[in-house]
Amino acid sequence: MNLLDIYKELNTEEKCLSFLEHMRWPEGVKCLSCNSGRISHLTSTGRRNRKTGKVGPDRHLLQCNECRFQFTATTGTVYHDTHLPLSKWFLAIALITESKKGISANQLSRALGVQYRTAWYLAHRIRKAMTDASTPKLRGIVEIDETYIGGKQRGHRSKLKSKDVVIGVRERGGDLRLVQTPDNKADTVYQVIADNVAKDAKGIMTDESPIYNFKLTQFKDVRHDRIRHKEKIYVRGDVHTNTVESAFSLFKRGLNGAFHKVSLKHLQRYLNEFQFRFNNRKAADLFGMTVRRMAMAGAMPYAQLIEDNAFTEFVRR
Repeated sequence: MNLLDIYKELNTEEKCLSFLEHMRWPEGVKCLSCNSGRISHLTSTGRRNRKTGKVGPDRHLLQCNECRFQFTATTGTVYHDTHLPLSKWFLAIALITESKKGISANQLSRALGVQYRTAWYLAHRIRKAMTDASTPKLRGIVEIDETYIGGKQRGHRSKLKSKDVVIGVRERGGDLRLVQTPDNKADTVYQVIADNVAKDAKGIMTDESPIYNFKLTQFKDVRHDRIRHKEKIYVRGDVHTNTVESAFSLFKRGLNGAFHKVSLKHLQRYLNEFQFRFNNRKAADLFGMTVRRMAMAGAMPYAQLIEDNAFTEFVRR
C-alpha cells in the first residue's frame, strides 16, 4: 500500500482496527488467553466525560466464546493504550518505510500534526519493530568494512572518544548487516563477523586493515582478499568493498540530510531501520509487513527510552 491507498482506505479507526486485525491474525482471530478460534465481535458504547460532557468513541471488542476473555486488535502490542489514532500510526509507518534515507522526527511531527516529542517516541517504537531477532548467516561473497559515527575531533588517536564504530557486512546480491560496536579491536570485529557470516562462505573481501586476520579463526579456509585503499586501488578484478561502502553512503546521507543529529545510544536502532528497509526494498508490501511486525513487538516505555539522559546527548554531523 502506498500513501494514497492508506489515506483512502485507512482513514477511520474502525478501518484501521479491521486492517490490524487481519495483519495480526491472517488465518482468523485467536483468543489471546486460550487460543480459541471461537470469537464474537462486540461494540461498547463510549463513556461520557464528566468535565466536558462529550461522549467518547465506541469501543470494538473481541470476546472469546470459550473463556469469555475480552480484548482488541491492539491488546498486548505496541499500539496498546496509545493516545494517538491508529490512522496516524499507519501514516507514520508508511512515511518511514517509504523514505529511502529516513525521515526526521521534526518532519514527522509536521506531517502528522503532533508534537516533536510524540513524533520522536513514535518513530523509535516503529524502529524497534524493524529489529530482526534472528537473521540467517551470509554465505556468498561477503564484503566487510567499518566506519565511524560521531562528533568531529582533531587527530586520530582519540577519534573513538566521542565516536562509535559501525561494522558493515554485506553479501553481494544479498542482505546487509549494520552493527554498532564500542571499538574496532580485532576481537570485537571478529565476533561481529562470526555472528553474521557462515564459516563456509564463498569469500570475504576487506580492506588492508590488520583487524581482518582470519588465519587462526573458523574462516581460515575461506577465500580472503584485500583491496589496498591506501595505494589508491579500489577495484582489482572481483576484489572490492564498493558494495558495502554504498550502504554506508546511503546511511550517512540519511544521517546528514534527514536526521542531522542522532544519539549514540539510539544509533543501533537507526541502523536497524536502514538495514530493514534495504533488505526488504523489493518486498511487495513493506507497509503491511511492518504493521504486522509491530503487532508482535512488545511495548517500549518512554521512561526506558530516555534513561541515561539519552534524549539530550546527540551526535552532531
